[in-house]
Parts: sequence; C-alpha cells; structure tokens
Amino acid sequence: MGEPFVGSKAVANGEVRKSALRTKYTRVFRDVYVSPGTELTPLIRARAGWLWSRERGIVAGNSAAAVHGAKWVDLDAPFELLHSNRNPLAGLQVRTEAIEDDEIVWVDGIPITSVARTALDIGCWYPRDDAVAALDALARATDLKAADVELLTHRYARRRGVQRARSAVALMDAGAQSPQETWLRLVLIDGGLPRPQTQIPVFDGPGDPFAYLDMGWEDIKVAAEYDGEQHRASSWQYGWDLRRAERIQRQGWINVRVSAGERRDNVLRRVLAARASRLSR
Repeated sequence: MGEPFVGSKAVANGEVRKSALRTKYTRVFRDVYVSPGTELTPLIRARAGWLWSRERGIVAGNSAAAVHGAKWVDLDAPFELLHSNRNPLAGLQVRTEAIEDDEIVWVDGIPITSVARTALDIGCWYPRDDAVAALDALARATDLKAADVELLTHRYARRRGVQRARSAVALMDAGAQSPQETWLRLVLIDGGLPRPQTQIPVFDGPGDPFAYLDMGWEDIKVAAEYDGEQHRASSWQYGWDLRRAERIQRQGWINVRVSAGERRDNVLRRVLAARASRLSR
C-alpha cells in the first residue's frame, strides 16, 4: 500500500491485520498509514490529512502551497487543514474558516485551497516575514497575482488578519529564490529604501546575461545579494563566485554581499553607504 490508507477500514475489509498496522506500516496521522519507506511528498501528506478528516477537510495554508509546487515549505511542520474538527492532534493544524466553492481546486481527487485562497490564508495566519517568504515561494511556483488575492480580501473584509494579509501580499515578489533573499529584501524595505528590483540581469557583451543579481537598483547600479552556504561548500563554486564578482564589478556595479547571521542594522548600513556613494556623484 504505497498510498495512504485508513487503518481501521483496511482491517475491517480484511486487507491488513490489526497487529500489522503497528509493526509493518508507518502511521502518518491517527488511523492513517503508509507502507514503510514511502516518501511523504506534499501530495501524499495531503491525501493522508484528507483521509484523517474522513474526506471532509480541505488542504490549506503552507500544506496547500506545497501541493501547488511552492518550495521552502517545512514538511515537518504541522499539516494544515480546513475542517470542523478542531480537537488538538499531533502533527495537524486544523482551522475553521468560511470558504466558497470557487476557492477550492481538486488535485488528484483531493480538495485543495486555490492558489489565491492559499495566499489569503497564509497572509492571515502567519507573522509578516514568514508570510511574505511563503508568498514569494507560492508566486514563484504559480501564476499567483496580487489582484486575485485582493478580490478575496474584499469578500472576507471582516476576517481576522485580512489587513495583515493585504500588507504581506503587497510585499510579495516572485523573484526571491530563497527565504533568505526574502529576509534581505524586507530588511532593505523596512529600512526605508526604495523597493529593490529582483533578479537583475547583468551583461558584459551581446547575448545572454552572465549573472542575475538577487536584488538592487539598476539605475544606480547598486545590488545586494545573500551568500548561502553553497558559496563556501566547494572550491569550484568559490572560484566561480570570485570570477562572477569581478565581472559584475567591471560592469560598474557595487554588489553588497550579505552573509548568514549578519545583523540587520549592519546590512542596512552597508547598503546605505553603497547607495550614498552613487547618489553623491
């Protein structure tokens, strides 16, 4: 049984011995199991959560975003579901929210909140920075448009968190390629800087760009990039990064490289200094 199944139903049908559920299968949620070694992909988790709800729930939040293809979703986080049963249960985050039929899509026979409704829920439920990172990932994976979410905020104008959702959606940018890039962009915006452009192409001749800068301001050629661990993980990557940095500099760019753990105020100070050096010309 590679697909999730309801243990009590399988026992009643004679497909599985009750004793085997504990010894030969992996429990995903209460009374829902998979075969050992089954990869708990977003869709497998979605089916398991739906079966737990007795096929009445709707996959929502980050769990829905993962099914829609969003990256950076923590699959170890509680599975999120719209459902009437809100009894606390390990591994599940059940919420009761009104939802209309046109906000539900079916994926492989499982009801999932639509992309726009998923974005609204994310904006309402999570702290701003977490919400923006999740929205960036969802927008990158889908055709999510802020206008579609805005329509839902009018439909649910009195919903708790709807103003927070509007703010998060306004900050959404599909150009972010990691939660760290989202974090850096928000540091710059919160610091009072103009909203940066993302994924800026850099050319050193005719043809395709040789690099894309995480974010920056093309008019003054100042950029900011987040350096992940992969930049130091291999000698080949390190050498390529050095050559890339030299080529970017030759094209007249000031590229502020931000490392993991760097303080917000220090990041902002360095970017402000780079902008000031250009704007003073």
